[in-house]
Amino acid sequence: MNNSAENSDDLEVVTLASGCFWCTEAVFKRVNGVISAVSGYSGGPVDNPSYDQVCSGRTGHAEAVQVKFDPKIISLEQILEIFWYTHDPTTLNRQGNDVGTQYRSAVFYNSQSQKDIALKIKNDLESKKVYQNPIVTEITPFKNFYQAEEYHKDYYDNNKTVPYCS
Repeated sequence: MNNSAENSDDLEVVTLASGCFWCTEAVFKRVNGVISAVSGYSGGPVDNPSYDQVCSGRTGHAEAVQVKFDPKIISLEQILEIFWYTHDPTTLNRQGNDVGTQYRSAVFYNSQSQKDIALKIKNDLESKKVYQNPIVTEITPFKNFYQAEEYHKDYYDNNKTVPYCS
């Protein structure tokens, strides 16, 4: 991750859910222009949920990654292209063997501009028939984000031999 601009007011944040946050965090941490990629929980009404609570599927939260990036280095369009191409946005509440609303595909936008860009890219992917099935990714206003427990941080980097992470 490029940390040189970490204190800049020009940074942008978007929160993305694409199944298990371990691999999503690992992908975005390796992208030039991404300042941070933090695993957590977003989109539900329960305050400060635990991993076990989110895994129950009863909190309304999705496993998500909050991505802080420098738009002078990487655009939101590029961030969203990475997002849509690194998971299956056509499976409702599911990514592979992970099933439940906590594994849904979602873009939690922070501004009208972010919403417009997300909708445009989603519509472009649909019109080009990039995926055989319709995209079910939610594009919804950002409500909250609760950072995941410390043991989730850098999970992929610390557990590369675990079959789930391969």
